[in-house]
Amino acid sequence: MGALRDYIDGLGPAERGALERIRARAVELVPDAEEGRGYGMPALTYRGRPLLSVRATKTHLGYYPFSADVIDQLRDSLDGLDWSKGTIRFQPEHPLPDSLLTKLVLLRRDEIDATGARGSGRE
Repeated sequence: MGALRDYIDGLGPAERGALERIRARAVELVPDAEEGRGYGMPALTYRGRPLLSVRATKTHLGYYPFSADVIDQLRDSLDGLDWSKGTIRFQPEHPLPDSLLTKLVLLRRDEIDATGARGSGRE
């Protein structure tokens, strides 16, 4: 197991289900993703750089793509969601749509691929 999976496993059932769905889909889309850290949070990393993280708070769940550009590219798909340049907030009973999740993961993967060299993972 890794830090992200351990974090998710420690959550309540609703939060765990919603965030594990994201982690599992990301690993399916980016099989080379590994458990690691980004900005001090448990994360999935790809080529040494943070791919995504998810967190549960008292008021919402958060998806962190580690890229304001990825969120900006998808701004038209974020209607009805609470978001900022660094996170998308949602509720367990209203998970991120599959199509949006796929776009978020693949855009970040492509952004990392475009940089070429392994980064420090510290964005």
